[in-house]
Amino acid sequence: MVIIMGYFGLQAYSQAKKYEQSTQKLIMDKDVSKQAEYQAKEWVEKFSLGYYANEKRLVREEIIKAQKVHCSEAKRYTLYAMCILIVIMMSFFVIGLRLFTFFGGLSALVVLYFGLFTPLLTVTIHKELEYIGDVVLSFESKSLLGSVVKLWEGGDIIVALVILLFSVLIPLIKTLSLMFVAVVMESRFAHGIVKFFKLIGKWSMLDVFVVAVLLVYLTGNGSDVSHAEVQVGLYFFLAYVIVSMLVSLSADKMLEKVN
Repeated sequence: MVIIMGYFGLQAYSQAKKYEQSTQKLIMDKDVSKQAEYQAKEWVEKFSLGYYANEKRLVREEIIKAQKVHCSEAKRYTLYAMCILIVIMMSFFVIGLRLFTFFGGLSALVVLYFGLFTPLLTVTIHKELEYIGDVVLSFESKSLLGSVVKLWEGGDIIVALVILLFSVLIPLIKTLSLMFVAVVMESRFAHGIVKFFKLIGKWSMLDVFVVAVLLVYLTGNGSDVSHAEVQVGLYFFLAYVIVSMLVSLSADKMLEKVN
């Protein structure tokens, strides 16, 4: 089940990247000079009484069609992955706490991976110019790790480090610790593992808060933002948060039985 979920996640990631690429093609064709050329050809087509066809419009229509398909497919595969994830979580009622903690943690790692690398937000800055039409001034598609890199390169080192720590490193350590607890729960290191597990558990909701701050920061960092659209990467990351909380509860119950 985890492998099937990973396959659907990979397909969702692939479609999300294709959506990003098709959007970038569309954006590149809507700068000031190309948009002016497009509008000129639109006027020529209008006054030619059907003897001239604006090939740029046809190209744009094809790109928009492909863009919609990729967006729809990314959401469809994400939905499939989430359905498989729900089935895995439902296995809590039919398998032991130890197995559920391990495989639940493995599932959490999978969705965390896609949550970190899949685009989670697209930000577009555009302006309506007289006689030219809608001109795109800037477009960015951001994954969580991509946002960290951009913040670092832009000089916002403190923000980048906070995002990296609380949305990447701590979730990764927390999930691996849950799986490790499931494997060595009967060893002599169990007492120390319990302490570490409880320490990590205190940060269980901070990753959500940090990502929420990141989204607000990215969309509000410039006053010219015209459109911000949430992408499927955010759903994967939120799925990780929910799964990690459930697996944490399972591990806690498992450790109570041991101690």
